[in-house]
Amino acid sequence: MGAVTVLPTFLSANKLLVFVCLIVLSLKEGYATAEAETHTIHVASLSPSSVCTPPATAKGLDKKSSLQVIHKHGPCSQLHEEKANIPTHAQILLLDEVRVKSIHSKLAKNLGSVNVMKKDAAANLPAKDGSMVGSGNYIVTTGLGTPKNNLRLIFDTGSDITWTQCQPCLRSCYKQQDPIFSPSSSSTYSNVSCSSAACTSLNSATGNSPGCSSSTCVYGIEYGDSSFSIGFFAKEKLTLTSNIVFDNFLFGCGQNNQGLFGGAAGLLGLGRNKLSLPSQTAIKFKKIFSYCLPSSPSSTGFLKFGNDGLSKSVKFTTLSTIPGGESFYGITIIAMSVGGKKLSISASVLAAGGAIIDSGTVITRLPPTAYSVLRSAFRKQMNHYPMAKSLSILDTCYDFSKYSTVSIPKISLFFEKDVEVPIDARGILYVNSISQVCLAFAGNSNDFDVLIYGNTQQKTLEVVYDGTRRMLGFRTGGCT
Repeated sequence: MGAVTVLPTFLSANKLLVFVCLIVLSLKEGYATAEAETHTIHVASLSPSSVCTPPATAKGLDKKSSLQVIHKHGPCSQLHEEKANIPTHAQILLLDEVRVKSIHSKLAKNLGSVNVMKKDAAANLPAKDGSMVGSGNYIVTTGLGTPKNNLRLIFDTGSDITWTQCQPCLRSCYKQQDPIFSPSSSSTYSNVSCSSAACTSLNSATGNSPGCSSSTCVYGIEYGDSSFSIGFFAKEKLTLTSNIVFDNFLFGCGQNNQGLFGGAAGLLGLGRNKLSLPSQTAIKFKKIFSYCLPSSPSSTGFLKFGNDGLSKSVKFTTLSTIPGGESFYGITIIAMSVGGKKLSISASVLAAGGAIIDSGTVITRLPPTAYSVLRSAFRKQMNHYPMAKSLSILDTCYDFSKYSTVSIPKISLFFEKDVEVPIDARGILYVNSISQVCLAFAGNSNDFDVLIYGNTQQKTLEVVYDGTRRMLGFRTGGCT
């Protein structure tokens, strides 16, 4: 507020009334503006729920073309993980850091040469380093084989090949909730030959040259956390919904698998490689799919294929290609704002290492120069709340234990084509406990590492991928 104004004694009563009204309106407008630039959060709502409460309605969710998305560690997952096996938030963030380093390694110019797999590759671990971690957060249920076997798979835009564990497990299979798929029990299963073009394509999809066992193509993929899947490359009937079935879908039938996949049966690859699900189903869906990640692990979202019923309110920006990472969905972020004010970050800083959007990375990674500006602006507007100790990679945390409600500044990302994407309140914060609530952003090691737009900041948005037109769309309030 400005300095106090002394009223002239000659003002009439009517003029005085008008003057007072103007001051009141000015104050109201100031409060309204401040309110519009912040999220008010009930602290009790930050505590995790043990009850699955999916939204009553879901715009765009059509069971004819959509799969339900659930958080693999939440009460909606029904994977019934033992409490001792559910990772802590510190462990989740550590795995996330490993994934990010894997992505950076894959994109590094000095990446080592592809390792050729041995003839008995079905029983050997590929030594290629630099693939992404396979332990993403969100799962969907798909059908495989004839008769259909329902399998819960992690979906990942940063991976290309789809795979599931298969009987017999020649070396090992990790524990999964669904029965392990048995190729011998399916009338539509067939192996892919070593001489086929599909087998040759594995090199770009997995980062490993394929192997060969008795003329059958052998795939192998290792993730940055040492998780891996090795087995026969095959064709099978894929059932996405009761109305969407694809014959001869190429997938990995893993007979030697180890990893931290949280009880899921494997992975659904949504990347840009020609072996990914969007590419294999391009004739029907034109490489268009969308998803909405729920606001919390106790709620649900969706993964939808095709553009039927796509909302006109979706705002589109352009997709680009990252050199050395053609399977990733490249994006261009040109600005950021905190509390309604754009930050003094040049577009060249945000573009220095390129940028991607990734459903499997938890925390958005910014160039350290940009993160420093974001952190400073956020801390300035949160300086009336007591800070808490850092949580792993998250260094801006607060103790809300003595508050019933808190106000946090809104954050938006700005993309090419004049697209502003406001981040949901639950996408700004990462909650370990009420006494340790952190800003859900982190900085890369240097400004030339690729910027990664992670899944925490994508919560409640409908994110639309149009691979044919090379466009990426956003719609707020996408899950409910």
